[in-house]
Amino acid sequence: MLRVIVLGAAAGGGVPQWNCGCRICRAARGTHPSLQSTQSSIAVTADDAHWFLINASPDLRQQVTATPALHPRPGELRHSPVAGVILTNGEVDAVAGLLSLREGSPFTIYAHRQVLAILASNSIFNVLNAELVGRQPVEADRAFAPTLPDGSPSGIEVLPFVVPGKRAWYLEGHAHPGRDDDGDTLGLRIADKRTGQYFYHLAACARVTPALAARIGGAPLVFFDGTVWRDDELIASGLGRKTGQAMGHIAMSGADGAIAALADLGISRKIFLHINNSNPALCPDSPERMAARQAGWEIATDGMEIVP
Repeated sequence: MLRVIVLGAAAGGGVPQWNCGCRICRAARGTHPSLQSTQSSIAVTADDAHWFLINASPDLRQQVTATPALHPRPGELRHSPVAGVILTNGEVDAVAGLLSLREGSPFTIYAHRQVLAILASNSIFNVLNAELVGRQPVEADRAFAPTLPDGSPSGIEVLPFVVPGKRAWYLEGHAHPGRDDDGDTLGLRIADKRTGQYFYHLAACARVTPALAARIGGAPLVFFDGTVWRDDELIASGLGRKTGQAMGHIAMSGADGAIAALADLGISRKIFLHINNSNPALCPDSPERMAARQAGWEIATDGMEIVP
């Protein structure tokens, strides 16, 4: 049976962001610590013993410490239930946590060759011992079955697919280490091969195309990009100079936003994650949270456990 744990629900920087004095970050540090959230990642298992991480956030060490299911097995000096990491993009908040997994436990990194090329071009990722940590390329629209460290089946099948997005911001103005135009932003369909349970994970998405809507329609569970409430949110709040679209993220609200785009697709459970500290929907008593809730959406929180 599939089980999902939300390790982190926030966008890059987390909540509170280290250098941010906005209203939400101030509240998270003071009167409303429940607003605190680490950077986006989930863990999924089909056997309750071996786990696959979807993205490795910079907060991964903290997330593992806070999640008993990811602790070493009792009586073992060195052990980890983490069998693999599946990367959906090459942004800092998706790959930096790999550096916390450098202490000698075997696992496999699964990613599109565009993202693997980014890792290969940066020698700091060589701290991951190649004899223990494999790097397995995946292809869009071709399902793969991640394996356990001993090579046995995990019981999970993953179908990656390209979604509208953009390359990592730190590559803007530079040649991409990869060769393709697609593959920098992936969505995932994750399924239990035995039970047929499945869900979708889209931590980044710039827009909902007709093809994407057709793909995820009728799903029992969708985790979806909830970075900003409105496209010009960072500009209007004085926190940045880019729109959500310029960063490769669709807004929650608006005629072209995620709430409207996914409204009539028959999805049983819809959960926003990768939520920026600027997003007023983080606040439980805000009009934006009420609007999202009335539209059938949940806001992910760290530690949330879900069975699709």
